[in-house]
Amino acid sequence: MLEVSNLHAGYGAIPVLNDVALHIAAGESVGILGHNGMGKTTLLKTLMGVIRPTAGTVRFDGTDITRLAPFARARLGMAYVPQGREIFPTLSALDNLRMGLVKTGERSMDTVEALLEHFPRLKRLLDRPGGSLSGGEQQLLALARALAGKPTLLLLDEPTEGIQPSIIEEIAETLAALRDCTGLTIVLVEQNLEFIAAVSQRVLVIKRGHIGGEVPREHLGDFEIMSQYTGVHG
Repeated sequence: MLEVSNLHAGYGAIPVLNDVALHIAAGESVGILGHNGMGKTTLLKTLMGVIRPTAGTVRFDGTDITRLAPFARARLGMAYVPQGREIFPTLSALDNLRMGLVKTGERSMDTVEALLEHFPRLKRLLDRPGGSLSGGEQQLLALARALAGKPTLLLLDEPTEGIQPSIIEEIAETLAALRDCTGLTIVLVEQNLEFIAAVSQRVLVIKRGHIGGEVPREHLGDFEIMSQYTGVHG
């Protein structure tokens, strides 16, 4: 589904990603861990085309997308939920979901209604402005909006940041269910160790802009070991 080789990117003259290589299979859920400033968000932005790489190749479902704009990648089946969620605060939750249909040109509400079966908490919030929702509700809305475009690959950046534990658990269950029942491929940047262990089938570590290896699954439940990868201490 996603093949990245020799990927370099950064901000102007400041390099961040350094010879990144990774391969992700269709229907796989892969987490990415690392200390702050190691390039996690930059990697997702480069995969989505928000940042142009200075070298390397990105292939999505067999197509070279290295130079494609974000909207072109979205049309091929990629979706990105950034930190901060970026919902439309003055639009209703329902209209936010409708915005997710723009990519497909769909006018029917069938897709939205089907999505709401996976996001039941949103059903009672459809008439409320997006900006009036709690952080957790906004994250659910951002996820549902991204999925309205029927992507095959979902890129998620810190989806649990600032969210109450009950909704974190709900998001984890929803993502795992969507992966299992629809074959959705997920790339997840996250610092919440319980969440990344619940959603991811593999976990990679990024160090100084380079993928430095894979975390053994048995280590995901050991906070002392995991803090070495993330810099998060109790």
